[in-house]
Amino acid sequence: MHRLLAEPTISRYEGLLGRETIKATIGRVLDQLRASRGAQSYEAIVNSLSADLEAVHLAQLQPVVNATGIVVHTNLGRVPLATEAQAAVAKISSGYSNLEFDLERGERGSRYAHVTGILKEATGAQDALVVNNCAAAVLLVLDTFAKGREVIVARGELVEIGGGFRIPDVLERSGATLIEVGTTNRVYREDFEAALSPRTVLLLRTHPSNYRMEGFTHVVSVRDVVELGVRAGVTVAEDLGSGALVDLSEFGVPQERTVREAVADGVGLVTFSGDKLLGGPQAGIIVGRANLIARIRGNPLLRALRVDKATLAALRATLQFYREGSFRERIPIYRMLSASIEELRRRAAAYADTIDGASVVESDAYIGGGALPQARLPSIAVAVSTEQPDLFAAALRRAEPPIVSRIERGRVLLDLRTIPASVDRDVVAAVVASTTSYSRSISPPASHQSRKPPTL
Repeated sequence: MHRLLAEPTISRYEGLLGRETIKATIGRVLDQLRASRGAQSYEAIVNSLSADLEAVHLAQLQPVVNATGIVVHTNLGRVPLATEAQAAVAKISSGYSNLEFDLERGERGSRYAHVTGILKEATGAQDALVVNNCAAAVLLVLDTFAKGREVIVARGELVEIGGGFRIPDVLERSGATLIEVGTTNRVYREDFEAALSPRTVLLLRTHPSNYRMEGFTHVVSVRDVVELGVRAGVTVAEDLGSGALVDLSEFGVPQERTVREAVADGVGLVTFSGDKLLGGPQAGIIVGRANLIARIRGNPLLRALRVDKATLAALRATLQFYREGSFRERIPIYRMLSASIEELRRRAAAYADTIDGASVVESDAYIGGGALPQARLPSIAVAVSTEQPDLFAAALRRAEPPIVSRIERGRVLLDLRTIPASVDRDVVAAVVASTTSYSRSISPPASHQSRKPPTL
């Protein structure tokens, strides 16, 4: 045990995993050897332990470098928080807070009051509420208004988004009865009108997420649905998903319907995410008419879906940038979208000057995240040509920091659009180190060293 703990290839994990984790892993491997009664060389045992410890390290939640060019990357945690939002989380988490305490009155307060005002200001809504994610927001709306009643949805909007979240399943879970109208590709106002009944309580619009229809299509305008809802005395709810608070066309991508536009159109309840195009923490936000939000506040399910102090602190700090008009400079997603091709090319040239076999190439970045999945942004990438790009990409994922790249046309690409300039030096160093480990992994056995080894 002591000899193994002192091995450099083993001890290097102590700062990453802790000494006790390493000892437990060594003990487990040694127990397996004793049970199998098989003979292994000391070197083989060290190699096996190193592989096990590396697997444990990679499985831990840790920061990674997103070099994929996908700005809103769900698998990589959606989007980074602004520095000020991170600081707000650290500050509010370091001790007690007035989470549910009114400092002026000296009595119990509401946790939602800390962001209600700024959300109303940002969206133009009468009231607002925050839960732990957008799926929860949709579920809470349906559970509050539609249990045992009917909800009308256009057939083409009955989509499934990430993680198996299906609109029909959510409606069923909430106890609502789904009434589908129209066809997959075409729906008219008359379809909604014909489906109305005394049991109808909601007209629901949903964001298509990663799903798009083109060609012979027709949808009912929001204004028509709202007018129909007013005439029938039925609430209109809309799940926007992405949470865009600003016009995205200025960044060279297709315009996404904003929350303010939905509220201005007369939609009674609007749900959206806090961690996609809004650029904040994971959260589900509900805004709309005050009487409707009041009913949701009274739903006991809200307690199971409520957010903590860290989420509220990060959300408020992020929303503050919209209030000040500084979101382009302060929120990371908008810094990425604003970066010029000239700036990206200059940074990429510095990468290529240091990394053997690297070149600067034009690239396409994507918004991603179910918001604008097909929206492309011109970008610049560093391309590394290797004999086995899969192995080199794997070596990058084991780097410090781990780098998640993409493979295109047999080359490993590092898209500069999603790599913060502040980590360029660390990324270059990690790539250089990864070329060494990659070269070793594909080198021929010692008996064939006379052959020319593969190069990058």
